[in-house]
Amino acid sequence: MKILLIIFSIQIAFVSVLTLRTIFMIKGRTLYASLVSFLEVLVYVIGLSMVLQNLDKPLNVIVYCLGFSVGIWVGSFIERWMALGYVTVQIITTKLEPDIPQKLRDKGFGATNWYGNGQKGERQIISVLAKRKDQKKLFNLINEIDPKAFVVSYEPTSFHGGFLARRLRKL
Repeated sequence: MKILLIIFSIQIAFVSVLTLRTIFMIKGRTLYASLVSFLEVLVYVIGLSMVLQNLDKPLNVIVYCLGFSVGIWVGSFIERWMALGYVTVQIITTKLEPDIPQKLRDKGFGATNWYGNGQKGERQIISVLAKRKDQKKLFNLINEIDPKAFVVSYEPTSFHGGFLARRLRKL
């Protein structure tokens, strides 16, 4: 029973570290990804060798696979907790009040707005760039301003120009 718990735990650790490496790679933090990959392979080799040494016990293989599945689940929590990077949020509202972008700026978000025409009339479109960890705060603020606003978010892959790009260079 002890070996099953060890195999299970090692797999959770392996997939969690694999998740970290993947996050670092996607976010362009290759040095961190390289360092974490050492730990990833070490944990993988140890876990796999334990299973291969005990192939006569099918339960070991099942626990190994179950540990992988639980590791994916744990890794998704780690990814949300780290929340590295930025999101671009586009807000489309029927409220044409010119002070809405300033309300967002006052809360620390960069905001650019313009006006457009939708199927049922004029709309204000506001583009906001925010840290991923602040996305929920931004969504709550949008909901306070206009609960019926249409909101879309996506992750930008690069930045050039603007006040945020200058601020990022200083970090």
